[in-house]
Amino acid sequence: MTEFDTGLPSIRQIQGFVRDKQNVEFKLVTGDVLIGKVFWQDADCICIETESGQVTFWRKAMVYYKLKEG
Repeated sequence: MTEFDTGLPSIRQIQGFVRDKQNVEFKLVTGDVLIGKVFWQDADCICIETESGQVTFWRKAMVYYKLKEG
């Protein structure tokens, strides 16, 4: 079982995105780019609210994430 370490900077940063309801851009290893508000996260996955609904993806599928300005 993977432990969810809330002390890690990346976990805290994403929790800040959840709290502040900020739009975030995620690039995945497939080349897809997803933009939305982070709804929840756990040790394995992240769920975002996009214009077309909720999308959940594996953390391991991320190449990068960044705050989407504007």
